[in-house]
Amino acid sequence: MKTPVACVFIVDDDEAVRSSVRLLIRSVGLQAQVYASAHDFLAAYDPRHPGCLLLDVRMPGMSGLELQQELNRRGATIPVVFISGHSDVPMAVEAMQQGAFDFLPKPFRDQDLLDRVQRALASDAESRSRLAARAEIKARLATLTPRETEVLQLVTRGKANKVVGAELGVSQRTVEIHRAHVMEKMSASSLAELVRMVLDSEDPTHNP
Repeated sequence: MKTPVACVFIVDDDEAVRSSVRLLIRSVGLQAQVYASAHDFLAAYDPRHPGCLLLDVRMPGMSGLELQQELNRRGATIPVVFISGHSDVPMAVEAMQQGAFDFLPKPFRDQDLLDRVQRALASDAESRSRLAARAEIKARLATLTPRETEVLQLVTRGKANKVVGAELGVSQRTVEIHRAHVMEKMSASSLAELVRMVLDSEDPTHNP
């Protein structure tokens, strides 16, 4: 299935702001979608769609901060850039503490907004790449037999084939065969690469 093109989602209750920001985003060749409320955005949002969120802090109904909290509850990873006419430092701090990517007070220079959008889109692409790589590693791990999984766990802890064989009650030659199958199934060229794969599958924040 073709990967959707990254999109800048703009959520602001001010129609003039929505229109002007959408025009600005599209002027540099990026896709943009606008929403008049947080509820409208949530109703349409597909977390599989790459992009970033430009979000007004103060809106009637569900505020920008409340939308961010709801996205956090859903486990969404989309980078959020807050834009607000109210230069509220405590609010900015709260937004950043809850995982906002950036905070930009109005009025802002067009280039400042575009710079933040480009950084947010790059961050989203990197995050999705890591998640995809982790999913691929997990899929490979799922192809291992129970015995191959045992061998994997022991050799990636630094244990020699002879020691692994003794612990599992099999010959060293049997361990070598299983280890070769593990390396092939995991598409690992070295033990170090295999260890990195295991670490990445257990911890998505691991950065080799």
